Amino acid sequence: MTKQAGRSARDSVWREGGPRRGGRSGQPSGLDRERITEASVRLLDAEGLAKFSMRRLAAELNVTAMSLYWYVDTKDDLLELALDAAFAELRLPDPENTDEDWREQLRALATAYRQLLFRHPWLSPLAGRFLNIGPNALAFSRVVQRVVRRAGLPAHGVTGAISAVFQFVYGFGTIEGHFFARIADTGLSPDEYFEQAMAVVDEVPGSGDVMKESKDLMAARGGDTVAEMLDRDFTFALDLLIAGIEAMVARG
Repeated sequence: MTKQAGRSARDSVWREGGPRRGGRSGQPSGLDRERITEASVRLLDAEGLAKFSMRRLAAELNVTAMSLYWYVDTKDDLLELALDAAFAELRLPDPENTDEDWREQLRALATAYRQLLFRHPWLSPLAGRFLNIGPNALAFSRVVQRVVRRAGLPAHGVTGAISAVFQFVYGFGTIEGHFFARIADTGLSPDEYFEQAMAVVDEVPGSGDVMKESKDLMAARGGDTVAEMLDRDFTFALDLLIAGIEAMVARG
C-alpha cells in the first residue's frame, strides 16, 4: 500500500463512526456530504486526480473552499469518500445463493471491478492509497470472500485465490484505463490509435522479429477491434485463474 506523508494506518474518514453531515453551528446551507461526494466523483471523472482540489470542487458547487471544511477535515477525506462512493456502483451477487455457480459469481465480480476501474481511472491509485474500509468497499470484500470460500479451498488458500484474481483485475483495469485515457488525448479512435502505434513500433530498430511473433499471436487470438481483443484476453486470463482454483481444490 502506498505510504502517504503525514498519514498513518489509523487515519481514515470512516473512523468517525460514519460520515457526519455538517453538524457544526454556522455551517453553509444547501450542502451535505452526499452532495459534496457526488460532485467529487463527477469532477474526478471529468478532470482526473491530479487536478482535483478543494478550491476546484468549491467552484463546481458554487461555494467557498472554506465551507467544505464544515463537512470534511482534509482533501484526503473527500477522496476516501469518493472512492467508496464508486464501489457503490458494483452490483453484488448473493454469495449464499447456491442456485448460482460460484464460478459465474466470481466472473461477474471480476468483470464488474474491471469495468469500475475503467470508468474511473482515478480509482486505482486511491485504492492503493487508502484502507478501503468504507461500507461499500467492505461489502464488496465480504461478498468476494464468501464466493471464493464456496469454491472449496482450504481456509489458508482463500486469500491467495482472491489476490490472484483481483490483483490481476486491478492491474488489467488500471492499464486499460490509462491506455484509453491516452487515446482520448489524441482525438483518435482506439483502433486508429492501435494501428498508428503498431506502425511506430515497426520502425524501431531491432523490433522486427519480436513484432512478427506478437502479430502472429494477436492474429491467433482473434478480435477485429481493440475492445474485442482486450475482452478476449481478459476472459481467457480469468478462465485460467478460475481453472487454477479448481485444480487446487482437486488436489485437496
